Amino acid sequence: MKFSRRTMLAGGAVAAAAAATAARGAVPSNAARFSLKYAPHEGSFKSRGSRLGQIAFAADQGFTAWEDNEAAGRSVADQSAMARALQQRGMTMGVFVASMPRWGDFRPQLGGNDDADRERFLADIRASVDVAKRLNSKHMTIVPGFMDRKLPVEIQTARVIDVLRRAAEIYEPHGLVMVMEPLNTLVNHPGVFMSTVPQGYAVARAVNSPAIKILADLYHEQIQAGNLINTLESCWDEIAYIQFGDNPGRNEPGSGEINYRNIVHWLRAKNFAGVIGMEHGNSVEGRAGEERLIAAYRAIDAA
Repeated sequence: MKFSRRTMLAGGAVAAAAAATAARGAVPSNAARFSLKYAPHEGSFKSRGSRLGQIAFAADQGFTAWEDNEAAGRSVADQSAMARALQQRGMTMGVFVASMPRWGDFRPQLGGNDDADRERFLADIRASVDVAKRLNSKHMTIVPGFMDRKLPVEIQTARVIDVLRRAAEIYEPHGLVMVMEPLNTLVNHPGVFMSTVPQGYAVARAVNSPAIKILADLYHEQIQAGNLINTLESCWDEIAYIQFGDNPGRNEPGSGEINYRNIVHWLRAKNFAGVIGMEHGNSVEGRAGEERLIAAYRAIDAA
């Protein structure tokens, strides 16, 4: 086999990375690492066993991040075990949910007339600080709730901004960031207050804190407004976290209409070093679907 200088340099880099990994006590991955921090979640590799087993499998496939929406509701022991597993494999913890509305109640929450809803939200934010420290996580997801059809949207927006300023004061001393997730109203979440990334941008700019940013879930944005790359470009200063999911179906890239190869190319050009949550299902059940998922991310990562 003929070796080029580039091959030799690449091999040296891989060996150096492996040595550094071993030095800090982590277990090296079996596959080449992805260039961006794509983050699977429990269920992405369901056939591989427990949550910790799925984390180990994901690391072996070259994934370098993980996210867990339900982490705040898990026991301290489970949170600590997950944090150790991620640290051992050199993986970054992505988002968990800090506060969500009561979906079945359709309550306005942050923009409505009930101050008790805002106080409950702030209690959630305070409680999430210890969870974030335990998990070594920086970003937490929030959803501002539903629209109040009896109130002008301007009043609701002002109230959301006010309570998020109070929430930011809780997070700022700890260097934590809550990311507002706009959700589509056309398919999944009719009536929510925040439905587009530009709307989140306006709120984040008004709050004016490093502790309040946007989670750009491209599945939701594609349904609600489209124009993804231009929207990301326009709102980039306030976007701290990204999630993928194709449309229709909310499954892995390549199963729908979104050109994720182009988006990955754009993110790489922006030198994006944050986590990209794989906030979607698998289009095929079982191990065949898991293999398809990995192949889909290899394909877009090669952009």
